[in-house]
Amino acid sequence: MRLKVLASELGVVRRDPGDDIPAWVWKSPFYSITRTADELSIFCAADVIPADAGAARGWRALCVADQIPLELSGVLAALVMPLARRQISIFSISTHDTDFMLVPAERLEDAVEVLRAAGHEVEV
Repeated sequence: MRLKVLASELGVVRRDPGDDIPAWVWKSPFYSITRTADELSIFCAADVIPADAGAARGWRALCVADQIPLELSGVLAALVMPLARRQISIFSISTHDTDFMLVPAERLEDAVEVLRAAGHEVEV
């Protein structure tokens, strides 16, 4: 698979499920917002998140570079399993067209090395 590393460091903020989406989110070049009955999770560029927002910062994203057919199975497994063997934790975000894996920024180089060794092409 072909992967690209996104340029921005990301952060994740957990808010209460009924909270409004903060205006600072819209300043991020990448964001993902998920609301459930239990929480509102916001992933976005770390530099737009206010210091008092309680963010878990220091995440980097790898994006599957090609559009993935919805019926294709095993995409995340092919990426996550080699990382799990090296004890590299991830968050995953899926969209209609592709998948994103977020890894701790301090493990990005390890993640790239592991994914390349597993046969994936990674553009940094």
